[in-house]
Amino acid sequence: MPAAVTPAPPSESSISTLSQWALIRRRFAHHQLAVASLYLLAVLYVIALGAEFFAPYPRQWRDLARAYCPPQLPRFSPEHGIYVPAMKRQVDPLTFKKSYIEDPAQVVELGVFVRGHTYEFWGLFTWDRHFFGVKDPEENLRADGTPRTFFYLGADKYGQDILSRLIYGSRISLSVGLVSIAVTFLLGVTIGGISGYVGGGVDNFIQRVIEVINAFPQIPLWLAFGAVLPADWSPLSTYFAITLVLSLLGWTGLARVVRGKILSLREEDYAMAARLLGASHTRVLFRHLLPGFTSHIIVVLTMSVPAMILGETSLSFLQLGLRPPIVSWGVMLQDCLSIQTVANYPWLLMPVVLIVLTVLCFNFLGDGLRDAADPYSTK
Repeated sequence: MPAAVTPAPPSESSISTLSQWALIRRRFAHHQLAVASLYLLAVLYVIALGAEFFAPYPRQWRDLARAYCPPQLPRFSPEHGIYVPAMKRQVDPLTFKKSYIEDPAQVVELGVFVRGHTYEFWGLFTWDRHFFGVKDPEENLRADGTPRTFFYLGADKYGQDILSRLIYGSRISLSVGLVSIAVTFLLGVTIGGISGYVGGGVDNFIQRVIEVINAFPQIPLWLAFGAVLPADWSPLSTYFAITLVLSLLGWTGLARVVRGKILSLREEDYAMAARLLGASHTRVLFRHLLPGFTSHIIVVLTMSVPAMILGETSLSFLQLGLRPPIVSWGVMLQDCLSIQTVANYPWLLMPVVLIVLTVLCFNFLGDGLRDAADPYSTK
């Protein structure tokens, strides 16, 4: 039987014929932590897009009889399948503190692709299927006839499901970073490119403006902008206002990077040849110079997304950004302003776990893109 032939590694000549983006993808695939972060971020954004389907309960659904209900971790048994024990609320007669104990005699059966509250999915169609929830809610009733509920990550002071609100909140918190980055990209690339390409007095003026903006401490400046927002604005107006505020303060770093690259590339032979052939300054800048370091721009934008998410979270947590009924991770953390509340109900800090996870994923992704875009990388 002939021995197995081991495929030879790609030769240097075949690697040299790959395009710039093919080389970046090849190097990026070797950065396992960055690839895993990319997949995890993709999962988070898919869940955010399908929040109505993945969330067990609607955004504003509440069960006041189960306020501050602790997390109920699903279990499995041959008799009931996936289930959680029903929770029984007790009130201390002296302190009036509410506590919950499991009632093993009663269970709440759970299932996948179960029927639940009806919702309209992105205005396309109406459906009542949910990815995970209580099985047969019409039959799973308490003694008083009300439907049984479960709280995978616990409930807040209004009896709202933390997991469902986390899923709905991801739609706002994750999109703020992307929308802000889109505005930051337009401002940073345009202003930075003009500064580096034109030079002279225009360059000096733009750089002085950038230095003045960078001289302001960001958190107090965010607080000032947040305090200016009218309290009677609609949730949508507040969302776009916060996005605009974060963008107006986040474009300076990208502009500096673009300016430095343009200064080093504008005297290259291909740029001079384009100008001699009659190309306009706009075409030389955006058609010939900027594509030469697009990978670096992507890296800078990727590393800036966590700052935007943290900015929205900080403003909303301090009640100067997004406000209820909008659901975001920062808005959810408003329940954690009291140390005593956090000590008694630590599951209210679950948004912090998602914030830290998302920021770390973007940082690891940025590191992987930076290594992949480095032309001197040996990986």
